[in-house]
Amino acid sequence: MTDTLLNAFIYLSAAVVAVPLAKRLGLGSVLGYLMAGVVIGPVLGLVGDETNQLQHYAEFGVVMMLFLVGLELDPRMLWSMRDRLLGLGGLQVLVTATAVAAIALGFGLEWQTAIAISFILSLSSTAIVLQTLQEKGLASTSGGRSAFSVLLFQDIAVIPMLAVIPLLAVPEIIEAAGTVGGHGADAGHGGASLVAHLEPWATALVVLGSIGAVVLGGHYLSRPLFRMVAATGLREAFTAVALTLVIGVAVLMMLVGLSPALGTFLAGVVLANSEFRHELETDIEPFKGLLLGLFFITVGAGIRFDVLSENAVLVLALTVGVMVLKGAILFGLGAAFGVRRSEGWLFTLSLAQAGEFGFVLLSFAVGSHVVPPEVAPILALVVGLSMFLTPLLFIVFDRVIIPRYTQDAEEREADEIDDQGKVIIAGIGRFGQIVNRLLEANGIETVVLDRQVAQIENMRAVEVKSWFGDATRPDLLHTAGIDEAALIVVAIDEVDQAVGIVEHVKHRHPHVRVLARAFDRGHDYRLQEAGADYIVRETFSAALDLGTRALRELGVHPFRAGHLRSTFESAERDVREALYAAWQQRPDGERLGRDHQELFMQLDAAMADAMQRDRDDRHSRAERGWTPPPKGYTNDFEGEPASNEPSKEDRG
Repeated sequence: MTDTLLNAFIYLSAAVVAVPLAKRLGLGSVLGYLMAGVVIGPVLGLVGDETNQLQHYAEFGVVMMLFLVGLELDPRMLWSMRDRLLGLGGLQVLVTATAVAAIALGFGLEWQTAIAISFILSLSSTAIVLQTLQEKGLASTSGGRSAFSVLLFQDIAVIPMLAVIPLLAVPEIIEAAGTVGGHGADAGHGGASLVAHLEPWATALVVLGSIGAVVLGGHYLSRPLFRMVAATGLREAFTAVALTLVIGVAVLMMLVGLSPALGTFLAGVVLANSEFRHELETDIEPFKGLLLGLFFITVGAGIRFDVLSENAVLVLALTVGVMVLKGAILFGLGAAFGVRRSEGWLFTLSLAQAGEFGFVLLSFAVGSHVVPPEVAPILALVVGLSMFLTPLLFIVFDRVIIPRYTQDAEEREADEIDDQGKVIIAGIGRFGQIVNRLLEANGIETVVLDRQVAQIENMRAVEVKSWFGDATRPDLLHTAGIDEAALIVVAIDEVDQAVGIVEHVKHRHPHVRVLARAFDRGHDYRLQEAGADYIVRETFSAALDLGTRALRELGVHPFRAGHLRSTFESAERDVREALYAAWQQRPDGERLGRDHQELFMQLDAAMADAMQRDRDDRHSRAERGWTPPPKGYTNDFEGEPASNEPSKEDRG
């Protein structure tokens, strides 16, 4: 008991020290866990032989992670990924395995051993890649989604690989081990099995039945169970049920010879539309994080520096060779499937390593007498070192690839604009897209400019006509038709450049109306000073919509809520004008100082008083006071009819 607690203390202490340090240095948590394992294992020798056994338990973190990934998907989304899942993922495994097998044959290995090694090295690390993509916010990018598709296919491919490996037993290895043919393969499985002695057709039926049980049980039985447990109000009971679900599905999959990670992923997809999805995520996430961290530590602690020192040149050459080979294949496949530029590099660098399932296949291949025991430590080092180097590749992507493509975008020649319209839209991000869609839907021709290459390509992919170019350049605005345009919408992200565009247009093209998006009050004031005709703070209208809805949810009549909104907007305009006048009187660099903050608080209090008076006397400062809405009245911003009679909700 003492030894167990001491080991737990060592592992946790190493993680507590190494991970925050690695994050502070910009190295990521995964590299921090790996470094912690190296320190407490090969360097200081604080942990020993229990690391390998512990790794088998820690691998359950991968199972939990895929369950959580499945919860974020639904069958329709999974179906939409079928081209990349089967095409990109299938080709990656097939081409990589073929290339690795050919090279292994060139080294004089038996063809059976070469195939097993090709299986091992064709896989990538689901744990490291998904964890890092999520940490860096890259999971939703084109490169991140493509990487996920490949990883998912690899996890599925583990199943036939495990089925094929026992058939590849090498007679010479069996003879050297002094065993008979089939015994080692059985040992490689380990544990109980429901299909070990069944006929192939019966095995297929059991496997299909198990998958059907996961799908149907998850869809029809889990919800009543969750509702019953949730009704108890005991959070720990719900956590226990969530863990039971994940562990039960994993055990069932292992009993029928399938990947537990694949089974829990399928269970997650089935529950993706469940009303208990968020509660499941909340309960499983801490366990997933701890087990994944433990898994990464055991990978670092399991690196055999004695074997590495004896075979340093060979191990390093094989590791680099495998990563370069996989990278070249991935880069080519990514380009063929339209994953190019920085996204192509993200796809390539994230998947260039071997993965945690490589350890599983390697152990199974040795037990099945396919890979010689003396080769296994070398392959294990190649797998482990490639995983160790993966966080460094993500750092290269952040610090080398991204700046390079950003610089290329800045140096790229602007497109030749061969179209003109009444409206020029500078910036086609989330804000500019909505404006552009509304105008085009009403037959108004627009000219869209943006200097983000990826954004322009995304717009062209959905057939939105747009041009690459810097709207701060007068010659580009001239080509875009600023002389004949009626107005320009300024929606670029850079504050100084947005102000510069407004100043230039109002000075050189005073007939053009300028509508601009502001991020905050300071940006608002600068745009107003530059001469913008109309300015909207990007969150103001949406916040007013939500606030108005909140009033209605609290029992305020829709017509009354709309009136209070109008009163607030009127008071806000008065406050804005007073604050802008005070801002103009401040010297540059001090325009948002303490005096401005005090004035803001005073005016905000005055606005609150005005709103309170309006509520008390039911009379607006506008011409018309509040009156009951006419019959058939429709709320302008909600599109819902209102009546003179209060609704059931209003009556309480």
